[in-house]
Amino acid sequence: MVVFGPHGAGKSTFIHALDPEARHVEAGSRDGSTTVALDFGRVRFDDMMVYLFGTPGQERFEFARGLIARGMDAAILVVDATIGHDELTARLHCSLEKDRIPHAILLNKCDLAQRHVARLRERFGEEHCYPISALREEDASSAFRAFISACLSGKAADECRG
Repeated sequence: MVVFGPHGAGKSTFIHALDPEARHVEAGSRDGSTTVALDFGRVRFDDMMVYLFGTPGQERFEFARGLIARGMDAAILVVDATIGHDELTARLHCSLEKDRIPHAILLNKCDLAQRHVARLRERFGEEHCYPISALREEDASSAFRAFISACLSGKAADECRG
């Protein structure tokens, strides 16, 4: 499963909430540290191991997102709910829709005051948006498990694809 989203949306935080031993390749930037290659985590769901591959969020790493996404079974798009819908998020979402990849949209940072959950749910649709704070393991785990359950129950075409 590939985790997409713009820089600062919370992809690495989400993966680390699910797997505290997740691996992270990062470098320093003027805004702190940033993912430059990928995040890698593993989560057991019932009797299945799910592998999570987090992509870098800057535009200049488009090539890395393409490489990481090859052969993906499903995707999670992490959106910073305090910022809303940006150009990269729109492109990523369109690509997932066009390729009919089962996906969920995590509306992250919903613990902050300036969130735009209603507007984002209207934009993406109710059924596959999950408001979370990736800082809270229980939020990340609950959204992840709900999405995986929907996909495995055969509702992927209706609930995961949007």
